[in-house]
Amino acid sequence: MIARVRGRPSLAAGLLLVGIVLLAALFAPWIAPYRPDAVALDQRLLSPGALHWAGTDEVGRDLFSRILWGLRASLSAGLAIVAVASLAGTLIGSVSGYVGGILDTVLMRAMDMVMALPGLVVAMALTAALGASLSNAALALGLLGIPYYARVARAEALVLAGRNFVSASAVMGAGPWRQLRINIIPNLVTQVLVVMTLHLGAAILAVAALSFIGLGAQPPASELGMLVGSGRRFILEQWWYSVFPGLAIMLVVLAFNLLGDGLRDLVDPKSGNRSLVG
Repeated sequence: MIARVRGRPSLAAGLLLVGIVLLAALFAPWIAPYRPDAVALDQRLLSPGALHWAGTDEVGRDLFSRILWGLRASLSAGLAIVAVASLAGTLIGSVSGYVGGILDTVLMRAMDMVMALPGLVVAMALTAALGASLSNAALALGLLGIPYYARVARAEALVLAGRNFVSASAVMGAGPWRQLRINIIPNLVTQVLVVMTLHLGAAILAVAALSFIGLGAQPPASELGMLVGSGRRFILEQWWYSVFPGLAIMLVVLAFNLLGDGLRDLVDPKSGNRSLVG
C-alpha cells in the first residue's frame, strides 16, 4: 500500500495535507493561543506579529485562533453536505440502476431537473427561506449535491446488475431489496468514496461562499468564508484579515482535491481526465 501511494505524488501530497488540516481542526482548542471570541479593543486590527501570528480583527480577536476554529466549522459543514448528498444520492442511484424501467426514468429525470438548476443561486434562495445559518446552508447544498451521487451510483449499479454473482443470487431467490443491500450498494462504495473526497473540497468552498455573503455562519461564530467576508472592508490597509482565512480555504480545498484525484487514479487509472463531480 505504501509503495502504491509513493507512486502517486498527488495522493501522497493529498494525504499529507488532509492529515495536517484534520489535526489542526481536531486540536484547535489546544493549538489556538487565544479564545476565538476573546475581545480586546485595545488590540484591534493589529498586524501579524509574535503575539498574534495572523493579526487581529476589528474588535481585537486573534485571527489565528479564529481561523483554527473556523476550520472546524467549515469541515463540519462540508462533511454534513457530503453526508446528506452521498447517502440520498447513492440510494436513489442504486435503486434506479438496478430496478430500471419506469422508476429509473422518473428518478433520473428528477435528478436531471435538479442538475439543470443554477446551484449556488438555488442554495442562496433555500438558505434565505430556511433562515441564514451554517446548518441550513449545509442542508441546502447537500440537497443540491444528491444528483451527482445518483448518477455515479446508477452507472455502477447498471454494471453490477450484469455480473455473474448478482445473477446467481437472483437465481437463489434474492429479491431486489436484498440484492441492493447485499450485492449492489456494498460494491459501489469505493467509487462513491472517491466522489465524496472530490466533493468535500467543493462543498467547503460553496459553504464559504454562502457565509461570505451572510447566509452561512453568523457572528460571533468563526467560519472561514465569514472571516473573509468580514475582512473585505479592511482589505486595502489590513490585508491580513481576509488573506489568511482565504489561504486557509485554498489549502483545505487543495488538500481534498489532491486526495480525491489520487484516489480516483488508484481506483481507476483510466479515469485521469474524467471529472466525477460537475
